[in-house]
Amino acid sequence: MAWTMKWKDNVWKCKGSILSAIEEKGLNSIALGAKINNKLYDLSHIPEDDSEVIILDWDSPEGREIYRHTTSHIMANAVKELFPEIKLGIGPAIEDGFYYDFYKKDPFTKEDLEKIEKKMQEIIERDLPLERFELSKDEARKLLQSLDEDFKLELLEEIPEDEPITFYKQGNFIDLCRGPHLPSTGRVKYFKLLSTSAAYWRGNEKNPMFQRIYGTSFLTKEDLEEYLKIREEVIKRDHRRLGKELNLFFIFEDAGPGLIFYPPKGAIVRYIIEEFERKEHMKRGYLPVITPHIMKIDLWEKSGHWDNFRENMFFLEIEEQKYAIKPMNCPGHILIYKSFIHSYRDLPLRFFEMGTVYRYERSGVLYGLQRVRGFTQDDAHIFCTPEQLEDEIKEILNFAFFMLNSFGLKDFEITLSTRPEKYIGSDEIWEKATNSLRNALDSLGVEYKIAEGEGAFYGPKIDIGLKSLYGKSWQGPTIQVDFNLPERFDLTYDAPDGTRRRPVMIHRTLLGSLERFMGVLIEHYAGRFPLWLSPTQIIILPIADRHKSYALEIANIFRGENFRVDVDLDQASLNYKIKKAISQKIPYLFIAGDREMKERKISVRKHDRDLGVFSVEEILKALKEEVEKRLA
Repeated sequence: MAWTMKWKDNVWKCKGSILSAIEEKGLNSIALGAKINNKLYDLSHIPEDDSEVIILDWDSPEGREIYRHTTSHIMANAVKELFPEIKLGIGPAIEDGFYYDFYKKDPFTKEDLEKIEKKMQEIIERDLPLERFELSKDEARKLLQSLDEDFKLELLEEIPEDEPITFYKQGNFIDLCRGPHLPSTGRVKYFKLLSTSAAYWRGNEKNPMFQRIYGTSFLTKEDLEEYLKIREEVIKRDHRRLGKELNLFFIFEDAGPGLIFYPPKGAIVRYIIEEFERKEHMKRGYLPVITPHIMKIDLWEKSGHWDNFRENMFFLEIEEQKYAIKPMNCPGHILIYKSFIHSYRDLPLRFFEMGTVYRYERSGVLYGLQRVRGFTQDDAHIFCTPEQLEDEIKEILNFAFFMLNSFGLKDFEITLSTRPEKYIGSDEIWEKATNSLRNALDSLGVEYKIAEGEGAFYGPKIDIGLKSLYGKSWQGPTIQVDFNLPERFDLTYDAPDGTRRRPVMIHRTLLGSLERFMGVLIEHYAGRFPLWLSPTQIIILPIADRHKSYALEIANIFRGENFRVDVDLDQASLNYKIKKAISQKIPYLFIAGDREMKERKISVRKHDRDLGVFSVEEILKALKEEVEKRLA
């Protein structure tokens, strides 16, 4: 008997280990791992007869994950050789690299990283085989105790009894790990350690602080160099840095982690986004609603949030009555729906709210605007008949694509997420809801992938991820179909035949969290917002004191046409004022001097580019057109 090996379009019948088969076929330098029945394996694995083995190379996400996971083990090996007293945490592959957490009192220095990189190269050159072995829990416990790895012992105790306990050994380095890994350390070609940070053990602020080292690795030098080049641009665009430099948002630890404060410039951008959204919603028949920030616990018990989401909620007690600060807006919208008697003629009914919600995120995972505790959603809930469901989903998808395109965002990916492990409602209801989302996507002809088990606890969903410069995806629009909450809250409408029927409920956001969306926009535009979004659209720079009155006159003309204008009345030189305005990424710089004042004109620069001299009427008309077209 034999097993079948597949690589690209090639299929072979093989015997023995995968490693011997790929050596025979000349794939040794290409193969990184294998997949059998949707599980990943080392190349040393011996498949059972009649198995179908898919060879994983660099072109597969799983192949890259195995490659980078092995690189993280090489890094941990190097750290233990250089700093034997350090204890190991975890070291997974991530989207574009890997990291490893180490229990170390003081942060790693730049010099430490250089030493670790050098030691890693030595370990790669040793070409040490990575050997997998299994132990019983007692044997594993004794081994980790002998290695003095306290945190690995903690992980060991959480491994279910029916799962094998596996270790990997390379030279003298041993790590508790599920794998799989490359056959040897010499298979890793090019790598770079990128940064360090502090991280709580397992993301819990009650646990000890660890030191995390991030890195990446590639098969070719060219790919590594290209990645590092892109990464430099990513660092320049980091919304956390730009937000502070451009006075767009602040996080004050005195007030609490994960809570965002918007100074005037950031508040203006938020206001523009919200106003644009409100107008577009009203055009499409959405009705505005406003709901409270706190509601009684009973409501959240009825909705299912108490059983399925309470670890992410904040609570308080008033007059011996327990309340929750809302993590979502849906129960409030449901109560408004229930306050009226509805006919099928009223449906679909679309409620819309810029709803601020609060969720408990562990401080270890908070990240600028992208992961916060308080945020505002452009939240809507649509109540419709089952017959209207697919058309509503298609309308929402088209609305979402319009919104993203309006903000210049065209690189995104669509995911259909199915029933999770914890859910409410029957399997039949879940199948019906999932099919409605799938049919809507198929009818529009858009590409999407399936995320098994990633739906919300009350229903399946479509997520549109907004891709950043280096490929990371941030949650954007989401559409969730819910047959369960209408049942729990006994929502009804009068059907044409006179019976009372249940509406279907669609939960949806278009931009998602406005905080996260602003973070995406800041990085997408590198802080150089298009004219219509810029907090300051024009700054007027008088060359000398005698030109100030003319500059102020021009400012008033443009303010009267709803432009956001500043005048720099500083006594500094013109070059200094130009440099300062460019650093603040203000789109248009108007320069006023003797010639401009005499001819009733203005010299215009767009960021760091000189456009020439224009009459006030000419430039006013051009900028109005730019705003109206929302040009990027």
